[in-house]
Amino acid sequence: MKKIIILAMALLAVAGTANAQKAEKQITTTVFITDIDCEGCVKKIYDNFFGKGVKSIKCDVPTKSVAVTYDAAKNTPEGLMPAFKYLKVKVYEHMTVEQFEEYKKKNPVSANHGHGHGHKH
Repeated sequence: MKKIIILAMALLAVAGTANAQKAEKQITTTVFITDIDCEGCVKKIYDNFFGKGVKSIKCDVPTKSVAVTYDAAKNTPEGLMPAFKYLKVKVYEHMTVEQFEEYKKKNPVSANHGHGHGHKH
């Protein structure tokens, strides 16, 4: 009887460890440089963006960036690309948040983006 109890406890301990490892999330943020240029573009992304493991999205029109926070155990930057394609949002490049901070220093932006596009606001 003692052997059965000890075996059951050992199995529970192993199962608990496996579940803890499985539940461990790898939350990361990737910044995509896109062609968004107005609040209509932002709304389209907020209302329709999809992707496995996506936790949040933050768009910034002046920098034309879309920061996607997601579980890296469930998705990758390349795995998020179909959502942009579906929304007809062109992605020029993607980078880490740290790389984006350096990118912004090298590429200062203006709040006036010209409004030379053909869609309505």
